[in-house]
Amino acid sequence: MGGARSLSADRARAAWLLLAPMLVVLLVVAAWPLARTAHLSLTDATLIDPADARFVGLSNYLWRADGRWYGVLADPQWFAALRNTLVFAVVSVALETVLGVSIALLLDLRFPGRGLLRAALLVPWAIPTVVSARMWGWMLNDQFGVINDALIRTGLVAEPVAWLADPTLSMLAVILVDAWKTTPFVALLALAALQMVPKDCYEAARVDGIHPVKVFFRVTLPLIRPALAVAVAFRLLDAMRMFDLVYVMTGTTDATMTLSVFARRELIDFQDVGYGSAAATLVFFVIALLTAVYATAVRLGPGGTPMTGASQ
Repeated sequence: MGGARSLSADRARAAWLLLAPMLVVLLVVAAWPLARTAHLSLTDATLIDPADARFVGLSNYLWRADGRWYGVLADPQWFAALRNTLVFAVVSVALETVLGVSIALLLDLRFPGRGLLRAALLVPWAIPTVVSARMWGWMLNDQFGVINDALIRTGLVAEPVAWLADPTLSMLAVILVDAWKTTPFVALLALAALQMVPKDCYEAARVDGIHPVKVFFRVTLPLIRPALAVAVAFRLLDAMRMFDLVYVMTGTTDATMTLSVFARRELIDFQDVGYGSAAATLVFFVIALLTAVYATAVRLGPGGTPMTGASQ
């Protein structure tokens, strides 16, 4: 018994030694900027004179005067940005998951040119987000964009559509562009998981005459669920802090403004470092809360039952 405990302790020390360099780097590049931002959120610092900042406590977050509430948590634009961020994250990630799994199922089949299609799948994901946003911004332009030109030529619309100017269509356009770019990420993870599914399961289902749709929901989906959980987690984190795609395509318009765009506007455009830092700090806490909720839901599994080690 003592030997086993000693071996376990040695492995734990070795693990900490191997993790130490990464933890130091993470502390420098992540913990320090976050702590600095949280500190600035408690001051009235501005870009005009950041050295002359005074401590104001939680006033940038919420405070009351003359019967009214002020601060980020009382700002209707912040709540509108929160709503936009949640809509963007939920819809885009759901769409990417469905499309990614569908594409992975197709690429898992054997057919000529499958390797070429798998390589081509990486192209949208490999293009930098800013480049993709600018490219699609031109394509969706209401005056000379190729999307409107194609729709008019085919008779689907009678006049050009202002995709990025219409308050309703602009969010839809941003979501579709994000899905175009990041669906390959989900598809690749799903495809890798499909490669690990034992073929005996499909052969047994085929012999028993089970319908392919039922095989997918009863066999394939449960087996690739851990990989999909990882893909969705990464995509949710990216979507919740989305900035570059939205900012390049639609700027700071209210219809598509996300939490990151709101924080940037307060920091740079309005030069209010304290208020902007409070908004940025809240972005971190919103993402942390969403991550905790998602991790708990994934750990419990379907029906609220805890997942076993094998299923995880």
